[in-house]
Amino acid sequence: MKVIPEQLAGVGLPDDLADVLGRAPRLRIAGSVDDLVDWATGDDRCDLFEVAYTLPDGRRLVEATVARVRNGISVSYVETYMRRRDPDCMVIGDNRVTDKPRFHDRFGYDFGSLREETMEWLAGQDLAAFFFKTGFRDLGAHAMAIVPANAGFFALGLAMLQGILPYDSLIAGFKPTVFVLVAPPFRHTHFGGKQVVVHNRAPGRHEIFSYNLYPGPSAKKGIYGTLIRKGEKEGWVAAHASAVQVVTPYDNIITIMHEGASGGGKSEMLEQPPRLPDGRLLKGTNIITGEQRLLEIPRTCELYPVCDDMALCHPSIQKEDGRLRIVDAEEAWFVRVDHIHEYGTDRDLERLTVKPPAPLLFLNIDAIPNSTALIWEHIEDAPGVTCPNPRVIIPRAIYPNTVNRPVSVDIRSMGLRTPPCTKERPSYGIVGLFHVLPPALAWLWRLAVPRGESNPSVVDTTGMSSEGVGSYWPFATGTMVDQANLLFEQFEKTSRIRYILIPNQYIGAWKTGFMPQWLARDYLARRGNARFRPGQLVPARCSLLGFALDSMRIEGVPIAKAFLQVDTQPEVGEEGYDAGAAILRQFFVTHVRQFLNPSLTAKARQIIECCLDNGALDDYLALLPGMDRMVEPIDTTS
Repeated sequence: MKVIPEQLAGVGLPDDLADVLGRAPRLRIAGSVDDLVDWATGDDRCDLFEVAYTLPDGRRLVEATVARVRNGISVSYVETYMRRRDPDCMVIGDNRVTDKPRFHDRFGYDFGSLREETMEWLAGQDLAAFFFKTGFRDLGAHAMAIVPANAGFFALGLAMLQGILPYDSLIAGFKPTVFVLVAPPFRHTHFGGKQVVVHNRAPGRHEIFSYNLYPGPSAKKGIYGTLIRKGEKEGWVAAHASAVQVVTPYDNIITIMHEGASGGGKSEMLEQPPRLPDGRLLKGTNIITGEQRLLEIPRTCELYPVCDDMALCHPSIQKEDGRLRIVDAEEAWFVRVDHIHEYGTDRDLERLTVKPPAPLLFLNIDAIPNSTALIWEHIEDAPGVTCPNPRVIIPRAIYPNTVNRPVSVDIRSMGLRTPPCTKERPSYGIVGLFHVLPPALAWLWRLAVPRGESNPSVVDTTGMSSEGVGSYWPFATGTMVDQANLLFEQFEKTSRIRYILIPNQYIGAWKTGFMPQWLARDYLARRGNARFRPGQLVPARCSLLGFALDSMRIEGVPIAKAFLQVDTQPEVGEEGYDAGAAILRQFFVTHVRQFLNPSLTAKARQIIECCLDNGALDDYLALLPGMDRMVEPIDTTS
């Protein structure tokens, strides 16, 4: 066996991993992101580099091409399938408690034999490795990544997202317990070309075996899974959310935490709304009549981003004051730019990515070597069909106005990707510009978490499917009921938070994109902590949607009721709305029933049973307090 490099002498590595590193023909330990930028296109820092592997049958398969561009590194995957996360990629390789598919059940043999084969393959490769910490400061775990050297771009993405520790400054006795191991050829030799990420929860360590090179399932969501598992054992939640502090033109500050499935608008909550050339906002376009509704707001609010996708709700940062305090669990943001189709759509983001102060990593962006990667130039999945999931990884250190401390949340919003709804073609696209949810109903939405229509981030999603349990369930390795109980306990303790539901893409027959959440954000920030006056909120026609607004003004401009209550749209009407409500109700009944486990908290069980019994809004109001903070009490003395 080869001698372990001197820089690893003080690291507490398991013997089997130390053996792999020692036998590798070449091992390079990265100490900075700059090292990995240099290695992303091979030893010679080529302008264009192919990430390719030779299979046992002699075939040479190119996984991706990597171009060195003026503003960083640009990666294009050869296969269309590899440009998005496969929602079914996670399997569990151990025999510990889980509700997720196990490796031996899905593939018919024990993971242990494949693990040995993977380790043997890695021992024969030139390798790159680095160390990092998961989560925020010391609230996560010590970790290590081991990657084939020719997949330097993958290591770069992981290091940007999770951080990197200089190996020459590791403290004595540094002992990683989380390991990411990457073996791309196994996708073809063992899994029929499918994305597979195996979580192996061995004693004293959590291994993530990534058998593909798209960073979403492993470098990002895989690490997220280790945080969720740690929180499950210690009694806290790692929320799937973005958060932003919104400062109004009148210096009022409000913090909004925005949750939801992939495509639910988390990144967009941190962005300013795009304006038309004349400065107005396009509120929506009617898909039947072609009519456009415009809105003029001279000045929107200032934004101070807190986090983009992973919000750590660790007990050590809480104040037990009825509020929820969160902090970012990442070092960079995996920003989807599918909505940016031309120059000028989002000038702030365009300016930051065209001439960044540090190299960026672009995925699915059409860029040639030595050019400037432009976030509105998306690669094509087919002639004339652009990839729906173009991405750029941006270090939060260079993102303007980021908040680097824990913050208290005022409003928890949930984003729902909605399809169009008309009386001829009813759907669940019956959600108004935003709805106010009682806490019990908000918790129920966090259990069901519809993934929504035409999801740009994951493959093969049609119709309405569930992301489940706080929208982070696809990345969790444990049990659904444990996460449901943790979320319910969190909702009980944070009685001072207000909850809303926001659609994106369509409101009934109006195509809106993400404009509803941008308008809701500015409107609620301008209101501050003021409660709604009596009569301003009315029960939605569908009880699962809580309260709808009866009126709404932004900077004195009224919002048409058709955008607030979809049943008032002539293209939808009560008939189309009720048909859509039936679809939504059936979805909830199907997905919340599975939580009726003997281990579920008693009050949480009552909320689910209320849903199954087609409960009224008043029933949800009685089950969990907190709605009084949203609405002024009616004065009965006058």
